[in-house]
Amino acid sequence: MPLVPVYAAVLALKDALRGRGVLRTRKLQWPVVSVGSLSAGGAGKTPVVIALAAMLRDRGWGVDVLSRGYGREGQGIERVRLDNAIAAKRFGDEPVLIAQRANVPVWVGSDRFAAGGRAEKEGTAGTRGMHLLDDGFQHRQLSRAFDVVLVTAEDLHDTLLPEGNLRERFAALQRADAVVVRAEEVEDMAKQVWPLVREGAQMWTVQRKLRFPAPLFVFGAGLKPVAFCALARPEGFASMLAEAGCGIVETVAFRDHHAYELADIDRIIDVAKGLKATGFVTTEKDAVKLTPAMRARLETFGLLMVVALEAEFVEVEAVMRVLEARIS
Repeated sequence: MPLVPVYAAVLALKDALRGRGVLRTRKLQWPVVSVGSLSAGGAGKTPVVIALAAMLRDRGWGVDVLSRGYGREGQGIERVRLDNAIAAKRFGDEPVLIAQRANVPVWVGSDRFAAGGRAEKEGTAGTRGMHLLDDGFQHRQLSRAFDVVLVTAEDLHDTLLPEGNLRERFAALQRADAVVVRAEEVEDMAKQVWPLVREGAQMWTVQRKLRFPAPLFVFGAGLKPVAFCALARPEGFASMLAEAGCGIVETVAFRDHHAYELADIDRIIDVAKGLKATGFVTTEKDAVKLTPAMRARLETFGLLMVVALEAEFVEVEAVMRVLEARIS
């Protein structure tokens, strides 16, 4: 708590320097649509990036995604290669998941202006090229045509880093072109968030759902599975599983972006043995980090079910109409 004023002062200093032109903003040739949040994690940005990428791709846009690649072991600027045996370690778990699910090029690198330049040089999208900037609301070094910001009900009761999980105060929503809220929270969020956004900004609603693998679907890991995940808000995953009828007996949570080791797998199995569980359930984001040896070890005890967390915009045509008007 004592460090919160220090963090807030740094934010204010950056804003002042940016206002005076000391901190530079660079512009790519193709338009940039940023998807970010006020919180440091757990807002659900990755499913929204995947949804937007797929929607724009299907409408003929040459879409790529620019990501920092948080926690990756690779260096410099790289395009995600799914055929890499250690893809999640080299490129980061979320970039690999986006590349798998959205079927668009994903570029990783701390210098996202340089990553975007590489993407434009190697791309073939012509005048229909565009970039999605993953987790980019605070990455203001890169100019963008449109800022999409996710806000959750949990954010309303949170505080600034390092005491809480907020990167910025709610006043930052004045920079947003569209605020994305969850369908189950839309009524309360509209009352509390809508007065904070600038005139002309949009409020878009997404529905979140878990997609269970066929043929057993929600019972793919038996009747009493153990859930495990490395997410910013693991309680949200456990709650969605319970609501879907997946009778998990325990959730083993690791820090966000945790890189799994065999010792972690043994810990999960020990929990399952102690509770007489029937199998395991985890997220796609976690599954991309599991090596064949880890999967094999889990499956010596029980079935492993990998669940997809998907986001769907309630009014797809309205979202596309606004976005395309801005980026065309």
